Formats: sequence, structure tokens, C-alpha cells
Amino acid sequence: MDVVKLTTRVDEHGCLNLSIPTQLAGTEVNVVIVMNPVASVEQPQGKYDFSDLVGRLTWQGNAIAMQRNLRDEW
Repeated sequence: MDVVKLTTRVDEHGCLNLSIPTQLAGTEVNVVIVMNPVASVEQPQGKYDFSDLVGRLTWQGNAIAMQRNLRDEW
């Protein structure tokens, strides 16, 4: 089994053309293709501001005992 990883370009019609030389000649092969778009360097991704989701939990009881109780249920 060979694993080939390459970065290539899809043409303007949405077609992906691959020409991959192999050591296998005249035989059937299974081919798996996973396509992930390459993120452009010009598009910096901003960090999400979670400050509106931050809060404080007020727990009444023994948190460690409750954690052990829940864990022991498994």
C-alpha cells in the first residue's frame, strides 16, 4: 500500500486531474481521495470572543464527592 499526499489545483471547471506514477502496472487498485481546501494565507482567522459565555457556577455540595459518584456509575 502506498500513501501519496500532494497539494494541487482544481481547474476553473471544478475538475481535479491527477497523474501519479506508481510501481504498479496493469493491476486494479482502490483509490481513496480526501480533499481539504487549502486556506489562503491572506485570510487571517479572527479568534472568537467567548467573554459573553463566561460565567461562574455556584455549586452547593461537595463537588469532589459528586464527581466520584458520577464516575462510579460507569
